[in-house]
Amino acid sequence: MPDVKLPLSGNVTQSIFPFTINVGESSSPATELDAISVASYGKQLGRIGEALVVLLKHVKLGQLPPEEEKAIIDLKCMLHELANVKKEHGAKHILWPPLA
Repeated sequence: MPDVKLPLSGNVTQSIFPFTINVGESSSPATELDAISVASYGKQLGRIGEALVVLLKHVKLGQLPPEEEKAIIDLKCMLHELANVKKEHGAKHILWPPLA
């Protein structure tokens, strides 16, 4: 199949090795680098998401103002979509957020 390039587009590439990490304006770049040596940002966010799924299953939120309820609904939808991606990639451990 031929490559198709839209106007003003080009190849999208990402270097895997060597890793290049931009810690930006961190107050402690050394801490940032040490933290990602423990777990990548993706893994850290994944674990936070899983912990939120657990909390969402066990906490009674009651009557929230509409903007707060929307934030919770949006989070649940995102976590559900991420669980779908994990399932598609054959993950063995998936925590699904409550939909209600």
